[in-house]
Amino acid sequence: MLDVEAPDDALEAAAIAALDAAGVQEGHVAIALIGSAEIRRLNRNHRSRDKPTDVLSFPVDGVGPVAGPRELGDVVICPEEAADLIEATVHGVLHLCGYDHETDGGQMFALQDQVVAALRDAG
Repeated sequence: MLDVEAPDDALEAAAIAALDAAGVQEGHVAIALIGSAEIRRLNRNHRSRDKPTDVLSFPVDGVGPVAGPRELGDVVICPEEAADLIEATVHGVLHLCGYDHETDGGQMFALQDQVVAALRDAG
């Protein structure tokens, strides 16, 4: 079972779609919307980048699809910095699932685009 805590139904649906696309069938994800100053602080403290960003992911129990429930982690999104909250949610959740656009040769962005397009087509 997937358990997603999100500020609204659209972000919950985006997270579930991303988890499904990544092959994760069980686990918990929490999504929060935060302000620019807070995401800048988190970005500085966790990534040594002293600037605001759109989305950050904080995995808890490791990455990649595994059997059994687990605490996947947290996604924090700054609406002031994000061009699209659905896309930011999908992006953050895919990071929790082990995808890394800085090293995967475009695989994460391709999957992200596929999930976002499917959500838009369904909505």
